[in-house]
Amino acid sequence: MMLPGHATAPGTTSYSQRFTATLAPTHFRDAADHLQVSSIGLGTYLGEADAQTDALYAAAIVRALECGCNVLDSAINYRHQRSERVLGQVLAALDREGRVKREEVVVATKGGYLAFDNEVPPDPKGYVYTTFIETGLANPDDIIEWNCIAAHYIDDQVERSLRNLGLECIDIYYLHNPEAQLQKRSRQEFSEKIAEAFTVLEAKVAAGKIRRYGTATWSGYRQPQTARDYLSLADLVAIAEQVGGPGHHFKVVQLPYNLAMLEALTQRNQQIGNETVSFLEAAHFFGITVMASATIMQGKLIGRLPTSIDEAFSGLTSDAQRAIQFTRSTPGITTALVGMKSVEHVEHNLETAKVPPATLEQFHKLFRERS
Repeated sequence: MMLPGHATAPGTTSYSQRFTATLAPTHFRDAADHLQVSSIGLGTYLGEADAQTDALYAAAIVRALECGCNVLDSAINYRHQRSERVLGQVLAALDREGRVKREEVVVATKGGYLAFDNEVPPDPKGYVYTTFIETGLANPDDIIEWNCIAAHYIDDQVERSLRNLGLECIDIYYLHNPEAQLQKRSRQEFSEKIAEAFTVLEAKVAAGKIRRYGTATWSGYRQPQTARDYLSLADLVAIAEQVGGPGHHFKVVQLPYNLAMLEALTQRNQQIGNETVSFLEAAHFFGITVMASATIMQGKLIGRLPTSIDEAFSGLTSDAQRAIQFTRSTPGITTALVGMKSVEHVEHNLETAKVPPATLEQFHKLFRERS
């Protein structure tokens, strides 16, 4: 049975009010459609595709929701569809027990990479042929570096994610690293593919299967305008308007941003009329919510931060917390996503939510020290 409903403004507000006495009041932020979302979100990318890791994620998701984290991020290809499945199982159990309601939680997932089912098959290429090409979901020339955003494929992937998650509706659906397509496509061809994919996603919104969509990228928004895989936010918004009109549902984006990957803030690579601005400025101009991925770079920032970073913040006890604080304090970032598959890490990282985001003075000091 599919879990009905979706995240709502009243539901997420009710959730946030449970933590009024324990978490900083600025931990919850206003996002697309006035959802109240936590400044720290849980990602489900890392880990083996096995039952032991499933169990770790299940416990971590429960604890995150108990600690004030109501943004849960996944993708169909994460751990060969297992991350979506365990996330769905946890949400169903919590809703059934009356502990967390569906409308209180923002569920995000992604489609665009070829996904194995549960484990790596003995013949990966044969699996791709029989599962995706022979069935007509994709043509061989649709697939570039295991990435595919063909309309039929995206349509199928939304439906598969809904089944994996056991949900009637997904709150945020991202096209996953669409810039990979630019490795072998012209800008015109790419724009046509994006328009076809956005048409599918607008139809899914109309059918009540997703609420809003966007792009989750790795390099596209961080590149100079001359790069082959550069993505223009203005161009993508224009395509969304072409497909969905002024009331289109392209409302959320995700990209890496952390102490070592500052491009979203520092690089002026987005065109707004005659002005060239940073990505975060462009997102603000278009009213698009920004979710930051790779907040602690899969742990690579731990133990490598200079003492000046420690001095810029107070009330934090580890490099992980300081890295999270930097990202969640950056103007224009709504949620800092952190991969967390252990209860211990959830509890430690969510301690950061008890501390208000850095003031502009603290942030600027930290940024000056970093740069």
